[in-house]
Order: sequence, then C-alpha cells, then structure tokens
Amino acid sequence: MIRNVHIEDAQQLVDIYNYYVLNTIVTFDDVPFTNEDFNEKINTISKSFPFIVFEEDDKILGYAYANKWREKPAYKQTVESTVYLHHEAQGKQIGTKLYTELLAELKNQNYHVIVGGLTLPNDASVKLHEKFGFKQVAHFKEVGFKFNKWLDVGFWQLNL
Repeated sequence: MIRNVHIEDAQQLVDIYNYYVLNTIVTFDDVPFTNEDFNEKINTISKSFPFIVFEEDDKILGYAYANKWREKPAYKQTVESTVYLHHEAQGKQIGTKLYTELLAELKNQNYHVIVGGLTLPNDASVKLHEKFGFKQVAHFKEVGFKFNKWLDVGFWQLNL
C-alpha cells in the first residue's frame, strides 16, 4: 500500500536511511540520523510537498518525497525527488511504484521540473530515473568524499 507519511513512521524511515548512511555511497551523509531528525524532516517536507511510503504487513519498505530544488522564487515549480528502499526490498518494483505515485502527485500539483541527484556510479537509480523519462543533464566529477574515495554526482531532469 502506498500512503502519505505519518510522524509515527519516523523510526522505520530512519532505519532505512541509516543503512545507506553507514554502508553505501548513495548518500553523502556520514553520521546516522536520529528519530528526532526524521520527525523534523517529515514535519517540514510534508507541509509543502508529497511525502509517501510503501507499506506491506505494517512494515515500511520504502519512501519517496519531493522537496525544494533551490531557494529563489523563480524555482518554485521545480523540485528535487528522493526515493529510498529498505535494503532487503530492492528488486521488487517498489521504487517504480513509489515514483509512479510521486510523479503523479507532482503533476497534479502543477510542478514543471523534477530533478534527481545521484551519486555515481549507481546503476539501479540511473535505470529507475531513465525508466520514467528523466534525462541526464549534469555530471560533476569528484565533488563528494566518503569512505576514503572521491565520488561523482549526476543530475537527471524530467519535465512534466
């Protein structure tokens, strides 16, 4: 089931996210988040943007949300998208289901451009974005440093 996020989901979301913080280059965060950090994230983002979860048997297997792309007023119709899956739930099309719903909500809210920022390499995320018609528009080399190595970041864009 896909539904809007609830504040009570914070612990499950932080557990999903912290796996990536501690074990992967997918996020450049390197300090685990707390439940309070995710409470704040949920409260802040869900006030203005879609923030959804995929739940099965009372367990959250993934989440997706949109957030501000940049601060200036001229960017107000552009958002950045985020999707994370429980590391044991990959390969089950949950990311596809979440992105389908998220993009539909953003289109209904008259957003014009969706931007996805990806640490590279990340074949699964590249495939997910391109499946929905996102096109790569930027590739920044060695802009992040995690786990003692320099990492690239790419940006994919979808015009709704």
